[in-house]
Amino acid sequence: MTRSFAGRTFVVRIDHSPVDARTTLADDLAFLMANGVRPILVAPTPHVARACVRALNRQTNRAVGLCGADAALLPSAGRERVGRVQAGILATLTAAGYIPVIEPTAYGFGDDEIAVGPDEVAAVIAGATDAARAIFFHSAGGVVDPQTSVLVEELTPAEALALADDPTFDAELRAAVGAAARGVRAGVNAAQIIDGRVAHAAIVEFLTDRHLGTQVTGAVYLGAA
Repeated sequence: MTRSFAGRTFVVRIDHSPVDARTTLADDLAFLMANGVRPILVAPTPHVARACVRALNRQTNRAVGLCGADAALLPSAGRERVGRVQAGILATLTAAGYIPVIEPTAYGFGDDEIAVGPDEVAAVIAGATDAARAIFFHSAGGVVDPQTSVLVEELTPAEALALADDPTFDAELRAAVGAAARGVRAGVNAAQIIDGRVAHAAIVEFLTDRHLGTQVTGAVYLGAA
């Protein structure tokens, strides 16, 4: 299954979980790159981005930290929004075998960097790079139906955006689900909200026909086989 993703971008919005021996993220990224997939990471804060670069480079020597101002990657559109992504630097780095790790900052007309939502950054990066998948790590592991306490396996973009407007859900989960929907509407094949602490969570999609957590996709869902 990984062959169908060769040459494609894979965007992961990581969370605050440490990238070290307690997770398999570094190994998962190495596996993806060995199979021609081009991962891009988006961190929740600049501090986490820099820590992630250090942790990955203890194993891979391939992680490169970027902020919104680097090569005009993420211009500000005002009100903590991102304008048109300048994705050239990402294409250059991923084609050369590097893993971009992006801070959630944009640049404006002044000298200061502007904080933007990491979920929005992941969504616009995924759309601008024609990503095959966008993954959003969240400790909840996906969306749980409040009526049944059962994990919701599949959402359409419209359903996901409706959930993102529902104040009864966790704010960070709403941000992830809304960004997943916007990424799919921007052309991403599918987006998942999963628990990044699960072993090999980042590559299950590439190895099997199953997916973890909650998937947002524009395709018609026919249920479990």
